Amino acid sequence: MTATQMTSRERVERMFERRDHDRIPRYDSYWDETITRWQAEGLAGSFDGALELLGADFKSIGVIWPSPFPGQRIVIQEDAETEVIQDHWGATGRFWKYKSGTPEHIGFDCDSREKWEAVYKPAFLQSDLQADLTALKAQYAAGRRADRWCLWHAAESFEVTRKIVGDEAVLMAMVTDPEWVQDMSRTYTDCLLREFDAAYESGLHVDGVFMWGDMAYNHNTFCSPRMYRELIWPDHKRLADWAHARGLKFIFHTDGNVNGVLELYIEAGFDLLQPLEAKARMDIRQLCPQYGHRIAFQGNINVMVMMSNDLDRIEPEIRDKFAAGMATQGYSYHSDHSIPPQVSLETYRRIIGLIERYGNYR
Repeated sequence: MTATQMTSRERVERMFERRDHDRIPRYDSYWDETITRWQAEGLAGSFDGALELLGADFKSIGVIWPSPFPGQRIVIQEDAETEVIQDHWGATGRFWKYKSGTPEHIGFDCDSREKWEAVYKPAFLQSDLQADLTALKAQYAAGRRADRWCLWHAAESFEVTRKIVGDEAVLMAMVTDPEWVQDMSRTYTDCLLREFDAAYESGLHVDGVFMWGDMAYNHNTFCSPRMYRELIWPDHKRLADWAHARGLKFIFHTDGNVNGVLELYIEAGFDLLQPLEAKARMDIRQLCPQYGHRIAFQGNINVMVMMSNDLDRIEPEIRDKFAAGMATQGYSYHSDHSIPPQVSLETYRRIIGLIERYGNYR
């Protein structure tokens, strides 16, 4: 393996190409409360400070995520700790004011196909471009100056159908009215690709597109592979095709157990899958030998183990999984979820030391 020090952009590109590189690329995500704790423990800066400490190779330039009612945030009710809000998707939920956490889903204004066709679909189709190109360009310029591998983040269509009509309604509609689900997915993807076109044509020639959308729980996907293939997969492939036509890589994030649809992800053209939740029975020690030559992987380092702050448990987690990922040359570091506030800054510094020890190619 090469011992030459590389730039972040070179390192990530060679990881995707399965070519020799000096060390595994790095990236991570953090809860707000984690950053607050670490700042009290001596972290300089915020999220960017944590990524600098890690030596992150990827640079997010921002989010592109069109919605039917951009900017809408109607406070319906509040108390000392929570707010009930109707958001820019038309959904109503109860949110914590001062901490992160899953909201309580109260209701969804888009409660029928008729409401979708009369209100929500026209709202999508008639909306102006929503991407903040000025902010994206500033972050892109910063990423290029630092020679980071630049990407933008965006949500895929299954995530958005759940935002608009709710989990129960969309999963039932997959059986009772699949054409409606297809229409929601296709309409949103059309709008998203319009945003992508505008961003790319403005000069934002990023290295890759990072799509997120949680498609699974800890035992399986929310829908069968057949339903995914028929209803959502065509739009996932359209997004991957858009990226590849411009020489960009396509990264897909989903929590949960997606072992059963990996072949479909590869067929759609996904270049990298992350974060590979360990508690959902995703394990690169099994995935890499079978799929590592066809799709890159990022993550799988168990935050439940990190939360123990026990280096005797954390070290083999990193050592053994790095060995499996690095055997393919198509692996990069990420936790298997966002780093929670139970992980101390001292523990994270030690984790970085382990990443440096076990993540170098020799």
